[in-house]
Amino acid sequence: MKASEFPDPFRSTRTQSGVYRIEDRGEEVNLILKLRDLRKCAHNWKTFNSGDAAPGRIVIPSEEDIRDVRQIPVEMDPPEQADFRALLESWFKRPLEDNYQAKLDEVIKEIMNEAFSKDELEVVSEFSLKLQSRALTVLLNTPMDEADTWIEWGTHVFRGEGGALNSEKAGTVDEYILNRIEEASKNPSEDLFSVLLQSDVNGRRLTKEEVHGIMNLTFAGGRDTVINAVTNTIIYFADHPERLNWLRENPEFIGKSVEELIRYFTPLTHLGRTVSEDTFVCENAIKKGSKIGLGWASANRDGNTFENPDEVILDRKVNPHVAFGFGIHNCLGATHARQILRKVVKELSEKVDSIEIKDYIENIETIGDLKRKVGFDEITVRFNPRK
Repeated sequence: MKASEFPDPFRSTRTQSGVYRIEDRGEEVNLILKLRDLRKCAHNWKTFNSGDAAPGRIVIPSEEDIRDVRQIPVEMDPPEQADFRALLESWFKRPLEDNYQAKLDEVIKEIMNEAFSKDELEVVSEFSLKLQSRALTVLLNTPMDEADTWIEWGTHVFRGEGGALNSEKAGTVDEYILNRIEEASKNPSEDLFSVLLQSDVNGRRLTKEEVHGIMNLTFAGGRDTVINAVTNTIIYFADHPERLNWLRENPEFIGKSVEELIRYFTPLTHLGRTVSEDTFVCENAIKKGSKIGLGWASANRDGNTFENPDEVILDRKVNPHVAFGFGIHNCLGATHARQILRKVVKELSEKVDSIEIKDYIENIETIGDLKRKVGFDEITVRFNPRK
């Protein structure tokens, strides 16, 4: 099996029942596997909600033991959620601006030129983590040297070795955020911390706790997902150098290619909701107070929607994937992530002839009795530049 092949562990259960039962912190969770059912649940926020649970409960596995700050706006429901999202959307749409893209171009080209100059490179820590952290300085409008601190946190801000949740790491991130909030309150600048502290929602100024919740999500939500997406994209083109050549000749398909790679790899496997009333999903009774999981990775391989779902088709014509979520909680950072991936693919197609994989260690996630490959803990490659 090629390094870039990611098997679908949910196929059998998705076809048979559409729901896979797992356990999280002692409670049964019904993981919704079919795209159509998932969309219905995500759309029906009154029954399947995000704001009634304790902070961290809707994440799978639960983060209740490592954080007590509510991540905003993902752990909220309307109308409160809509008010906070409206406040944040203009900031998180900045990646569409020419000035923003020019700064992001500079960051990405510098890192990629450095990578191309090395005989060998460990992609996860030495490339993708660095790229994600430096690109985040553009999103947050902070000095570039802030990225050095974020890089020290590793590929996941809440997890240590072996992928286990780590309260000490979570505490380090919270301490950093709280210190930055205090600094911004005394010496405001043009970064996101300062902007939020000076922003209003529903006619009142945001509290420091609310700013903390927004920034906690910002640092945690788009970290390992972007790192995995970048790494997996590189490995796909290592296994398929002819597709790089095709994109070099057909750059108009870079956008579609990014959407397809995101669909296939789906960096975030699932996210939960709590149930507000007794109901049914796929003819399965689900009780009030329980938890469901929205299985993004499974839904993105649903053969009822995607033709040849286990193949990467870079010019796929119909691609309603849910890798960035669906409904009111569609990922705020999706525009930023898409811009990163489009620029990475563009640079690869223009400057790289082939990529040699030297060695790798897969990152395997456990979901109940199933195993899902989400990326790599380590992977060493050599970039062979175009002559």
